[in-house]
Amino acid sequence: MEQSNEKYLPVGSVVILKGATKKVMITGFCIVPRDDQTKMFDYSGCLYPEGLLSSEETAVFNHDQIEKIFFKGYVDEDEIKFKQKLKEELQK
Repeated sequence: MEQSNEKYLPVGSVVILKGATKKVMITGFCIVPRDDQTKMFDYSGCLYPEGLLSSEETAVFNHDQIEKIFFKGYVDEDEIKFKQKLKEELQK
């Protein structure tokens, strides 16, 4: 288990959030809740190992809420380019 200051871990990464008992697998980035469009969360995720059971069970959380990283998702050239573009867009 490791901790990381690297924001925007790859899709498929498995983490546990501070104060939580269940692991979460990262499924997406920069999520804006329908009920409050003034907020944006770093990640969306689903329970691990269960996966996405319904659209009502999507977790949203920020990088600073991650306590430990159990698995870091797949990284290739496409993922690296996507993260560069994501970071550029967020700086605007």
